[in-house]
Amino acid sequence: MEYSLAILVLPLCAFLFLGLFSKVLSHKISGIIGTCSLAVVAVLSYVVAFTYFTTCNVDGVWQTVMPINFEWLSFTQNLHIDLGILLDPISVMMLVVISTVSLMVHIYSMGYMKGEKGFQRYYAILSLFTFSMLGLVIATNIFQMYIFWELVGVSSYLLIGFYYTKPSAVAASKKAFIVTRFADLGFLMGILILSYFTGTFDFGVLTENNGFNVISSMQGISFMGISAATWAMTLIFIGGAGKSAMFPLHIWLPDAMEGPTPVSALIHAATMVVAGVYLVARLFPVYCFATPEVLTLIAYVGAFTALFAAVIAITQTDIKRVLAFSTISQIAYMMVALGVSGYNGHDGLGYMSSMFHLFTHAFFKALLFLGAGSVIHAVHSNEMKNMGGLKKYMPITHITFLIACLAIAGIPPFSGFFSKDEILAAAFMHDKIIFVTLWVVAGLTAFYMFRLYYNIFWGEESVHEHVPHESPKIMTYPLLFLALLSIVAGLIPFGELVSADKIPLHTHIEWGVATAGVLVALTGIFVARTFYRKKSEMPARIAISLGRLYRATAKKFYIDEVWYFVTRKIIFRHVSTPIAKFDKKYIDGTMDAIGNTTVKTSEITKNLQSGRVQWYAWVFITGVLIITVVFLLSRG
Repeated sequence: MEYSLAILVLPLCAFLFLGLFSKVLSHKISGIIGTCSLAVVAVLSYVVAFTYFTTCNVDGVWQTVMPINFEWLSFTQNLHIDLGILLDPISVMMLVVISTVSLMVHIYSMGYMKGEKGFQRYYAILSLFTFSMLGLVIATNIFQMYIFWELVGVSSYLLIGFYYTKPSAVAASKKAFIVTRFADLGFLMGILILSYFTGTFDFGVLTENNGFNVISSMQGISFMGISAATWAMTLIFIGGAGKSAMFPLHIWLPDAMEGPTPVSALIHAATMVVAGVYLVARLFPVYCFATPEVLTLIAYVGAFTALFAAVIAITQTDIKRVLAFSTISQIAYMMVALGVSGYNGHDGLGYMSSMFHLFTHAFFKALLFLGAGSVIHAVHSNEMKNMGGLKKYMPITHITFLIACLAIAGIPPFSGFFSKDEILAAAFMHDKIIFVTLWVVAGLTAFYMFRLYYNIFWGEESVHEHVPHESPKIMTYPLLFLALLSIVAGLIPFGELVSADKIPLHTHIEWGVATAGVLVALTGIFVARTFYRKKSEMPARIAISLGRLYRATAKKFYIDEVWYFVTRKIIFRHVSTPIAKFDKKYIDGTMDAIGNTTVKTSEITKNLQSGRVQWYAWVFITGVLIITVVFLLSRG
């Protein structure tokens, strides 16, 4: 399958071409070039997926295929950085997800971004973003993944700050870049520790024989009472937690809404935030067998983040911020599933369900964001107070948004029901406290999503300067396609294709767990319908009765303020400022002193080469006299 290289080459070429010739290309031509290149990438991804899943199962085990792999940088005989393409069930699945969602975003953007200044630049960076994520998921080694990981960060910075004349967009892009850089430092440190002891970056070597290479090479080595393997894998998880916006590194994601809405769909559904989940899944054998304690940490961090983000989403009024906290909560669901998973057979249900939910979530979350973009396009506002009663003006957006809400709430037969049920079943098998937490989150998810739905499409109509209208077909077609996927994606026998040990996993619905999940979701929908379908004073009265708790929730529990205090008052004032003063006074002072001394010395010595004969004669006679005196004294 060497042709899979074209999946990387096409978006890279589109980025270079659109970037270099943006000034001579029209908006329409730029959009067509970017979209057509992604259409070919999507077709190739489907061909790769079909070929892989029909030919690469040997004796009941899915094989790992590397159609291309070559050495790029060599450090020692064993330690070298390769560049190549790795195809296995999760990378092939991710190719389909990324290319499909990115193609829908490209098509949708031709309508949403029409007439925007920087249209060509937008499509160029969109192609770079897609290229970066595609390169990340098919990396053959952890350092190649890190290279594309950083490219994803750069791409997100450029797209979040697309409206660079808006101070809020610039601040949001810097916030996203800086916060994830802190996390990526942990990732890099983890890579260096892991490669130092194992002597390899290669995923195949690291994960073969259930991570035996890691276990054997790092056994008995510890620091501060914690094994080197635990340090390495925890630091790598910190990198993933930053990209996937896990608490307390989640603060960048809500502000990332300053970018164009189609970009939000791509970031939340198929690229940046799922990278952390994919990282843990890629190294899952190492986590499972070498550092199971880190998996436990992942499970509890994920459970807390899921609940924390869901509670905040209840009080947000900006529709994109509601969806942003929804993403944080749903990605945390995936992390929990990995954390509670085993490796073999039915014990690996958590791993399978995590990847399954990543797959289904990509489609309905992309649909939610593109639907939100359609609403914003119609009313020119992100605030729910400026919406209401839009279902009669926007019938396609209304029905597709409703489908996405039902899917994320976990209502059968929509796709989210099947993947969320498997996660709840895995949590129930492993840890009842985590199960109860996720069960409560399922109810909260249904509530805040239908709070959003009813506030946008039902209730009292807001006064608008212009009568709202349905989006053009180039925007509604992607909505309809994603709605179809949100309905049918859960029917795929996912366990037969993706599992922790690469042996097909036969699953069935756990009706007890599924019934509990559906009942709590229906309860959340019923409460939201009671509060928001028609104008009611009840939500305001409850908000007033909750007082400080409600205000704290609306302010996101002041975590942003805590971070600003830590960075500005502690790090900047007590760490960065003293270091800057030391640097200026002593480091710069030493360099300045050396320079000044050199200048003064040169001023003195340059007179020796003045060109005046009298001076040369005087120096010559003086020198002869000194030599004579010294000679006579030495003889005496």
